[in-house]
Amino acid sequence: MNQTIQPEKKNYTTPVIIIGILFFIFGFVTWLNSTLIPYLQIACELETAQAVLVTFAFYISYAVMAFPSSWVLKKTGFKSGMMLGLIIMALGALIFLPAANSREFGLFLTGLFVIGTGLALLQTASNPYITILGPIESAAKRISVMGICNKLAGALAPLIMGAIMLKNADVLVEKIKTMDATQKAAELDQLASRVIVPYVIIACVLIALSIFIKFSSLPEVKAEGEEDSLGSEAKDRKTIFSFPYLWLGFIALFLYVGVEVMAGDIIQVYGKSIGIPLDVAKHFTTYTMLSMLAGYLIGIVCIPKYISQNTALKSSAILGIIFTIAAIFTAGYYSILFIALLGLANALVWPAIWPLAIHGLGRFTKTGSALLIVGIAGGAILPKIWANVGATIGYQQAFWIMVPCYLFIFYFAVSGYKVGSKK
Repeated sequence: MNQTIQPEKKNYTTPVIIIGILFFIFGFVTWLNSTLIPYLQIACELETAQAVLVTFAFYISYAVMAFPSSWVLKKTGFKSGMMLGLIIMALGALIFLPAANSREFGLFLTGLFVIGTGLALLQTASNPYITILGPIESAAKRISVMGICNKLAGALAPLIMGAIMLKNADVLVEKIKTMDATQKAAELDQLASRVIVPYVIIACVLIALSIFIKFSSLPEVKAEGEEDSLGSEAKDRKTIFSFPYLWLGFIALFLYVGVEVMAGDIIQVYGKSIGIPLDVAKHFTTYTMLSMLAGYLIGIVCIPKYISQNTALKSSAILGIIFTIAAIFTAGYYSILFIALLGLANALVWPAIWPLAIHGLGRFTKTGSALLIVGIAGGAILPKIWANVGATIGYQQAFWIMVPCYLFIFYFAVSGYKVGSKK
């Protein structure tokens, strides 16, 4: 089960810092979606089911691009792949300029898809990279450190962008109700223009970071047996279809990302749907991110010294079920509180699933990682199901779809990660 890096041991502090910066970028760009959903709902005059296409366009790109990303990484290696991913993300951010000027929702979705494409390449490179950059037994701890970078950015993104994009949003919504078509169009055009400067800055930062990566000392690392058939699990296996535990990990990750996005991105829309003012609800994602930060800190302290990765995963799944049911059976701000607390339940799921799902893949590591990245598409599918079900039975009752997701994650933690494993 052990995986190694290079024959000679080196100090990987600098690479970890660089990957931490990348995870910060992931978090900031990803959790902007929580603000974009209510923002575009106003600017482009959308229903809730339409607005959640923001998460669909963003996360479905992972399903489309993950395996092409794996192919690119085999050609370029981790370092060049990360550079290319950052450049693609910058191009996606620049698409927001014509989208804002035309107030065309389809163009916004195109920009989000392109950003997601770049992120798919970055995620396909960086997650296995940090996983194999040291002992597999402590991989969840390293990924937890990355998670802190990610969720710290996720906490800042809605605060910063909410203050810019949703400033006086409730007043604006009431104001445009009294306007004629011409005045309304002018007011919404002005609202749409608020994204231009932030996304130009984001594009510049991404390009600067890609240049930094190019001239950095980021080394190439390899999983045990990556270049041959002698990995601990890869021996005598011909394809990734020979690793049942990898596929179960893929399903667990798909379901996990779906519930994570509902707790992080959907919480603002949910708050608005139960009558909470948008000027208040725009901060809710930050609360989810802060509870995830608390979970990551627990992971850093406890894994593997006090608890194993799969024990952390079991505990997380149980907490997810408890908090989901509590959110359904409470009202108002109490319900919001339990949705935010799902961040605590979710924090250690991603860090625990990754090493359990890719252990011993050897030469199949990049392809297996790409499969797991496809699982991020759960963030596209499950929120859309939530919105469609919620339109029929109520958005609070629609959270019932999260319970079977956590039950499957619990199964993977108990026995799924061992199915088909030789050890």
